[in-house]
Amino acid sequence: MIQVNLPDGTSKEFDAGTTALDVAASIGERLALATVAAEVNETIVDAMRPLDELQEDGQPVDLKLITTRDAAALGVLRHSCAHVMARAIMRLYEGVGLAFGPTTGNGFYYDFDLETPISEEDFPKIEAEMKKIVKEAEPFERFYMGRDEALKFCGDLNQELKCEHIDTGLADHSQLSFYRQGEFVDLCRGPHIPNAGKIKAFKLLSIAGSYWKGDADNKHLQRLYGTAFFSKSDQKEYLTQLEEARRRDHRVLGKQLGLFSISPDVGQGLSLWLPKGATIRALLEDFIKKELMARGYQPVYSPHIGRAELYETSGHFPYYRDSQFAPIFGHDAGQLVDYWKQKLSEGELSDDDEQQIGRTAELLGCGCASEALKADSTDEKAKILHGWEHGQERYLLKPMNCPHHVQMYKAQQRSYRDLPVRLAEFGTVYRHEQSGELNGLLRVRGLTQDDAHLFCTPDQVEGEFIDTLDLVKFVLDAVGLNDYRVQLSKRDPNSDKYVGSPELWDAAEETLRKVLVDSGLNFTECEGEAAFYGPKADFMVRDCIGREWQLGTVQLDYNLPERFELEYTGADNKGHRPVMIHRAPFGSMERFVGMLIEHFAGAFPLWLAPEQIRICPVTDKSTDYAKKLEAQFRAEGFRVTTDTRSAKVNAKIRDAQLELIPYMMVVGPKDEEQNAVSLRDRISEEKGKGGTDLGMMPVEEAMAKLKEEVDSLTVRQAVKSNFRSFDSDTGEQNEY
Repeated sequence: MIQVNLPDGTSKEFDAGTTALDVAASIGERLALATVAAEVNETIVDAMRPLDELQEDGQPVDLKLITTRDAAALGVLRHSCAHVMARAIMRLYEGVGLAFGPTTGNGFYYDFDLETPISEEDFPKIEAEMKKIVKEAEPFERFYMGRDEALKFCGDLNQELKCEHIDTGLADHSQLSFYRQGEFVDLCRGPHIPNAGKIKAFKLLSIAGSYWKGDADNKHLQRLYGTAFFSKSDQKEYLTQLEEARRRDHRVLGKQLGLFSISPDVGQGLSLWLPKGATIRALLEDFIKKELMARGYQPVYSPHIGRAELYETSGHFPYYRDSQFAPIFGHDAGQLVDYWKQKLSEGELSDDDEQQIGRTAELLGCGCASEALKADSTDEKAKILHGWEHGQERYLLKPMNCPHHVQMYKAQQRSYRDLPVRLAEFGTVYRHEQSGELNGLLRVRGLTQDDAHLFCTPDQVEGEFIDTLDLVKFVLDAVGLNDYRVQLSKRDPNSDKYVGSPELWDAAEETLRKVLVDSGLNFTECEGEAAFYGPKADFMVRDCIGREWQLGTVQLDYNLPERFELEYTGADNKGHRPVMIHRAPFGSMERFVGMLIEHFAGAFPLWLAPEQIRICPVTDKSTDYAKKLEAQFRAEGFRVTTDTRSAKVNAKIRDAQLELIPYMMVVGPKDEEQNAVSLRDRISEEKGKGGTDLGMMPVEEAMAKLKEEVDSLTVRQAVKSNFRSFDSDTGEQNEY
C-alpha cells in the first residue's frame, strides 16, 4: 500500500501501481478528465506514472493533481505537442534525425537533422498531419532501458544524435526513459499528458536554424517553433498578442524612426545609438542621475577592462566564462596557454594535440610549457599553466561593474560614520552572447547598466533596501510602467554554484523577504534564480500588450565583501565587514529602451520624445514666423523642428503623425497676426481619427500646456493591457 498526502491535508492509502490519474478518478470523474499531470514530492510527473516508482524509502507521497487550470499544465501540454510535431515530421519526410524538443516560455520547438529544407509553406501539411495524430488520441507510454540497450535501440533507429547524447550527455545515467506514442518513440525524461487528445489547439509559428547542443562547430539543424493551448480561445488571444508584438517590434520601429542601428561592419550585438535614439537615452540618463544625486549617490567612472585576477577574486571568472570574451594577454603565448588550460579542464585533449600545443607555446616564449608537459597529472599541469598566467598581464573586457566599485570602496579607509557609501555609474559591460541569442537592443554584447553599489552596515541593510526598491518604483512610474510584480530570486540549496555559507544566504533571503512583506509589494518566490553571490528582487514588468519583462533589479550581497576583505571601522574601533547592495532600476539602457519602443510602439511620451514639436507653416509666407517660433520654443528647452518643404500642410501633418511627433503647430497668417499657433495633438480622441485639432491658442498658452505635460512626466500613449500575461505560464522544460 502507498500512503498519499493530498493538498487539503487528507491522507489516503492506495494499492501498489496506483497512478495519479487513478487517485483523481477515486475523487471524481470530472477531476480525472481535467487531470493533465501530477506534482509528486514537488516534481512534475506523468499522471499515468505509478506512484510507487516515485516513493522514497516507503515514505508517504505528497501528491498534487495538475489540471488544465494550473499554469504548470501548459508546459506538459506543449512538451507533448513537440512530440506530436516530431512524429508528423517523421511521417512526412525521410531520413529525419531527432535532436531535442523542449518547451519555451510560450510554446515549444524541436530541432531536426533533415536534408530537406522546411519552409513556412510546409506548415499547413505538417499541421494537417498533427491534427490526425491528435484526433487518434493515442496515449504517451513511458518505458525504460539500460544504457547499452538504449544505445543499441537508438542506433537501430538511425538516431545518431540520440546515440551521441547517450554516450556523452547521459554518461552518468544507468537507466534511461523513453516515450512511445503509436509508431513514434523518443528518448525523453517527460513528463507528458495522458494522451494526444488533450491538445485542443496548436499552431506552428516559425522555422529557424540551430546547432546541435548550441555549438557552431556541431551539425547544423532545423528548428521548428510552435505553441499549444487547452482551448482555441486562449490560442486566439495569444496569436492576436503575437501579431501586435510583431507590429511593435523595436528592431523594425528603431530603423523606421532612426533610433539605432546595428552594423555587421561594427559587429553583431553592438548597437549604434543614432541621434534620436541617443536623445532618448540621454534624457533617461539625465533623469536618473538627477534623482540619484538627490538621494545621496556619488558618481564614479571605471575603465572598460580590468585584470582577470580581479574577476577571479569576485567569482565572475571563470564562473561566467562561456558568456565572456576571451582574456586579453600582453604575452604572445597567452591565448594559446589559456586554450591549453581550458581543454585540460574539459578533458578533450589528446596526447598528440597537447604535445603540439606545448611545443608551440614554448616557441612563443612560454617558459613553463616543457614543465607542464612533463607533469604527471592534469591538476598539476593546470596549476603550472595558471601560475604562468598570473605572472603575465591578463585582462578581461569588463563583464561586471561591481569588482571595480569594490576597489573604489577600498581606495580609502572607511568608518561607520561614512556609511552608507553609494557609488553609481552608467558603466558599459561586455558579454559574448551567442549570435543566435542576439536580439536588437534586447540582447546585445555591449550593454550600459545604470549600475550602483551600496556599502552599508548590517543595521542599515533594511533601510537601504527599502530605499532602492522605492527608487525602482519611482523610475518605472515615470514611464508609466506601473503594472509589475516582484520576484524574490533565491538560491537552490541543492546546487553548488553559489558562493558563501548557507547561514549568510539564509540571512540575506530572510532580510529581503521581510522588506518585501513590509513594503506591501506583490511578490513571488523563485528558487534557483539568485545571482551566484546573493539573492535578489527582480521587477517583472507587464507591458501594454501583456508581456512580462525583467527590468529593474536589487541584489543583496554578503559574499563579495568577504572575498575582497572589505572593512570599515566600527564604533568599537574594530574592523567590520560591510554589506553590499547591487541595484539597477533600468537594468540595461539597451534593453530598457528596446522595451519602451515596443511598449509605446515608438510613440514616446512628450518628455521622452526625441522630437516633441513639428511646426508646419501653411505656406512659404509663414516660414519666417515658424522659424521665430522654433527659436522661441528651443530657448525654453523644447526639441522642435520646422517643416519648410513646399508641400501642402495636410501632407506635413500626415508625415509628422507617421513619424510619431507628439504635437504639431500649424501656423499661417492669422496665427502670426495674433501671436498664436494652431495646436494639433498626434493622439486622437476618437478611434481611427488622425489626431486631434486643439484649435488656435496664444503662444504663451501653448507653451504652458506643453511645459506642464513635460514637467509632470505625463504618459498618455500606452494604456493598461487587456491581454493576459502568457510569459509566466510555463518555464522551459528540458528533455534528455
